[in-house]
Amino acid sequence: MRSEKEMYELLIDTAKEDDRILAVYMNGSRTNEKADKDIFQDYDIVYVVTTTKPFYEDAHWIDRFGERLYMQCPEALDVSLGMKCDLDACYGWLIQFTDGNRLDIHVETQAHCAILEDKLCRILLDKGGILPAIPESTDRDRWVKKPSQAEYAAVCNEFWWCLNNAAKGLWRLEVPYVQEVLNTILRPQLIKLLSWKIGALTDYSVSVGKSAKYMYRWLPEEIWNRFLATYCGGTIGEIWRSVLVMCDLFEETAIDISQDCGFSYQEEAAANSRFFLLHVQNLPRDAEGVF
Repeated sequence: MRSEKEMYELLIDTAKEDDRILAVYMNGSRTNEKADKDIFQDYDIVYVVTTTKPFYEDAHWIDRFGERLYMQCPEALDVSLGMKCDLDACYGWLIQFTDGNRLDIHVETQAHCAILEDKLCRILLDKGGILPAIPESTDRDRWVKKPSQAEYAAVCNEFWWCLNNAAKGLWRLEVPYVQEVLNTILRPQLIKLLSWKIGALTDYSVSVGKSAKYMYRWLPEEIWNRFLATYCGGTIGEIWRSVLVMCDLFEETAIDISQDCGFSYQEEAAANSRFFLLHVQNLPRDAEGVF
């Protein structure tokens, strides 16, 4: 596997040797000092070019980066599906190499340069001084932000209201439907609460990472393990156990946040939602009515 030094030299030399490339900068986890460093980190590279068309019309120029195992071209896929996509503004190749490295390359024109839109950027080479001055890369834009009473209330309401969908799905034995409810509606609300809890503990100065993957850094081990227990298997019994864990963890966290921030908590709605859930859990399969 090529070293980080070898990869950087290759990426920068490519820009130096190609007159069509004006500058190159990097974003993503490698510019974030707080991200975990490991062998799977991508190289997220953007070449600022005079025009993108020559690069995507004759893509042999990417051969110099190494032997490819497989790759994806997101913009080309979008176009093939009939989606509107301005290829003359930006085009990319996501490449997995046979040596284990992964490189996400994009070419974009100076007019569409997005370097100011992401604070996790680092300039690797600016041949003509065309890029704006940028501060040292930081994940500040991704820090947990203190919620308002309205945001907090909306998260609580979304969780306790949508819980009924999980309940009826479980009674109907609709495992795929229930999994979708848990993964796309309920758990994201729990993650928001836990993130706010972490924010309060850290004076809102940290990011919990993509998909909240770094929450374990600040949550007590017992809380983290309970959160992991909300990810369930494929049987009805396993899902019921996970849902009940999720409800307990959500309510405890919601109450903690309400006390820390002085927010009002929808106690009656939560109690009634849990009552409905437990009622459906014990509802006979041959029931002729919900109540």
